[in-house]
Amino acid sequence: MPGEHSYAMRATWTGDRGSGTSGYRDYDRSVTLEVEGKPALLGSADAPFRGDPARWNPEDMLLASLVQCHLLSYLHACVTTGVVVTGYHDDATATLVLDGTGGGALREVVLHPVVTVAEEEMVDAAHAAHRQANAWCFIANSVNFPVRHEATVRVAA
Repeated sequence: MPGEHSYAMRATWTGDRGSGTSGYRDYDRSVTLEVEGKPALLGSADAPFRGDPARWNPEDMLLASLVQCHLLSYLHACVTTGVVVTGYHDDATATLVLDGTGGGALREVVLHPVVTVAEEEMVDAAHAAHRQANAWCFIANSVNFPVRHEATVRVAA
């Protein structure tokens, strides 16, 4: 599967309240994100930046991309090493640091996956699969901040 893959999406700003961007407080940060054949995703800025807290913000989406990419890469790593995963959830966190000039950057993301495996003998390989998943994750390989893993592996009852 080597090669190049392309992705396309349309972002449409829907926040004109009638006077456009005539002032910082005069417009809404609402946006609709669309990919052909998929449901629209409603986005906005984060609430501290005058956004709608009920909508996805760019920081949410980047964190979601990292979490989902790691999860899918991890499941693949487990299959290749004979680890049978029967459950997986992740309460991931991200830290954004503002620079005082209106900009900032994510400092790090910490994934907290809790994985359930079928047998006790799979626990060590299940932990090791996180390293492989990180190496395979396209999104983690594309960001300029650390993506750490603090994993828990449990054995199914």
